Amino acid sequence: MIFRQLFEPVSSTFTYLLGCETTGQAMLIDPVVNAIDRDLQVVQSLGLTLVLTLDTHIHADHITAALHLKQRVGSRIAAPAIDRLPCVDVGIEEGTPLPLGGLTVAPLHTPGHTDGHFAYRCIDHGCDRLFSGDALLIDGCGRTDFQNGDAATLYESVTGKLFTLPDEVLVYPAHDYQGRRVSSIGQEKSRNPRLGQGRTLEEFKALMAKLDLPYPNFIDHAVPGNRQCGVCPDDLPDQMRKYCERMTQSPQG
Repeated sequence: MIFRQLFEPVSSTFTYLLGCETTGQAMLIDPVVNAIDRDLQVVQSLGLTLVLTLDTHIHADHITAALHLKQRVGSRIAAPAIDRLPCVDVGIEEGTPLPLGGLTVAPLHTPGHTDGHFAYRCIDHGCDRLFSGDALLIDGCGRTDFQNGDAATLYESVTGKLFTLPDEVLVYPAHDYQGRRVSSIGQEKSRNPRLGQGRTLEEFKALMAKLDLPYPNFIDHAVPGNRQCGVCPDDLPDQMRKYCERMTQSPQG
């Protein structure tokens, strides 16, 4: 498998490029509209053809590039079927593997951050990767106080599903705000201060209830745009235009 981890700095979002070495087919997980040109340049430089975009959930902090990439290069749009978005070409459901050439991605329904959230697991030549979206972050997790989020549901998604995976599974989150890039299931089980260390459901619920997080500053624009698979609003305030301006260079690893 060809693999790249790409970083969009405005929303601190990781986008993941998966490519099949045999067929040259590629997918992008959680692409960001700001970084379209950069992502296409990386795909082209690797001699790949982008055939699919795959989102973990309806994002509140950035706008997906799915629709624009489809318009630019004809890639199909995949997203959780539970959200019933009319712009989606491939509805994702747990138990139905998603093929990419010789690769297979296994969808895992992990609600709690949002009710339609999915994580994706891909195993290739002994390397077991989990793209955990916002359900499980490095030493953290996504918030549960909007978009039908629920702390008890997220607790079950992570401890009852993701933490049952082998300890050596690598965890690639949708975001990190401290320069970290990868963790593992074993590491998160042992040291995640919210969901690891044997925390009980009641402890987690109490912790999440006390976060007192501010209202997301981009959610009122991002969610409607992402329900259309990635449309930037015409009435975007000047201070938020950075969320939709194109950037050609941003960190990758």
